[in-house]
Amino acid sequence: MQLSATPYEERLTAPRSWWLISFLVGVSLALILLPFGTLPMLGGLACGTAAAAVLASAYGSVRIRVVGGHLIAGEAKIPVSALGEPEILDEEEARAWRTHKADPRCFMLLRAYIPGALRIDITDPEDPTPYVFLSTRTPQRLAEALQAARNAA
Repeated sequence: MQLSATPYEERLTAPRSWWLISFLVGVSLALILLPFGTLPMLGGLACGTAAAAVLASAYGSVRIRVVGGHLIAGEAKIPVSALGEPEILDEEEARAWRTHKADPRCFMLLRAYIPGALRIDITDPEDPTPYVFLSTRTPQRLAEALQAARNAA
């Protein structure tokens, strides 16, 4: 597999505050189990924290990559030849495309805790998906990587 000219990879990790919330979930479960004794309370603290941390980690494990002439975003694998020009969205414009401007047929890899986004039209006439909406912390780098992969193809 040939790598793109400008390799790009980003993991949309959960913010640090979510890890604190995971610990607070454990503390809440520990307080619920406090009337049953110290051992159930400690078990609730450990299990509640671990379960909430696993959920936060799983939600933040999705990746966006540009590799081998393809944009791989979560479960989607789209050849860069089927993509139009990327549009970098600021926080306000990204919110609009997530809500009232959104097309129900589009592919969205959306993380609300990431303010920036990139919108890319799908140019393949056989694909019913009108565009791809990707939450990204570095939309400019992703747009440059897509352009470099398109030029290399």
